[in-house]
Amino acid sequence: MLKPMLLKAPLKDYLWGGSRLKNEYGKESDMDIVAESWELSCHEAGLSVVDSGEAKGRTLADVLSGAGKAMLGTKAQAMDYFPLLIKFIDAKGELSVQVHPNDDYARVHEQGKLGKTEAWLILDAPQGSQLVYGIREGVTLEELRAACEEGSAVEKLIRFVDVHPGDVCMIPSGCVHAIGAGIMLYEIQQSSDITYRFYDWDRVDKYGKRRELHLEKALDVTDLSIQRSPIPAPDEPCARVLDETYFTLDLMHVSEPVQVPSICEFGILTALDAGLTLCWESGRVQMKKGETFFVPQSAPALKLEGQGRAALAMPR
Repeated sequence: MLKPMLLKAPLKDYLWGGSRLKNEYGKESDMDIVAESWELSCHEAGLSVVDSGEAKGRTLADVLSGAGKAMLGTKAQAMDYFPLLIKFIDAKGELSVQVHPNDDYARVHEQGKLGKTEAWLILDAPQGSQLVYGIREGVTLEELRAACEEGSAVEKLIRFVDVHPGDVCMIPSGCVHAIGAGIMLYEIQQSSDITYRFYDWDRVDKYGKRRELHLEKALDVTDLSIQRSPIPAPDEPCARVLDETYFTLDLMHVSEPVQVPSICEFGILTALDAGLTLCWESGRVQMKKGETFFVPQSAPALKLEGQGRAALAMPR
């Protein structure tokens, strides 16, 4: 049996980020802004590093290269790439209005890369927080194009929805979206960095330049029919809140010992609060707020003790 492996995340300093990942989640960085923490990533744009055990100091991608069933289950035979990426996102400012392609479009137009379906768990949101979540009903692609070419006219065509801590938002490829200012969230997604921006609120970076937009590709992949709403997460000791094409997501609210769900292929376990202890038959480890562990397929049965929340992501 293989033990869970603590991971150290690469950090990103996008212009809309804040300081909460450093100050509240213990992410060490010399950067003033930490917008994203890539908790588990085998993507070339940012590689997670193992921070415990015999593999300490190696990238997870290196550890998993050629790994067998004990590490990856049946995925070991079929996986040409690691399929998932887990993030924390601190949106001090709003993110751009954007959309992601599906696998078929990305394969043709992005040199064989994966598309991007993702989901968010809202961890913190000030009163009145909103997301961009799709396009308003009845809007046509021609109207959307014209508004994008004008700039701020896009704001009249996008759907703004209220969100609260605990809400879960599924963002399939083709869904226009943007995270609102002040929101902290956990994200599970396909391992892809392809983003097509419609609109970036007319802001500029520290050099006075606007970020690149990708109007033609964004319009190509937008699905105007997507009209979703945030779903409040159930207040249960352990609940599966997502069971989708690419991933599952289980949330655990620990006040008494909670059994971690059985690992299918492999698991990605993240502490969303302080005060949790991860236990197995021959060991235990304190989980700090914001820490993520890779759980091999052959890991022993796990349980969580203490007080707090945790998330377990697994592939489909």
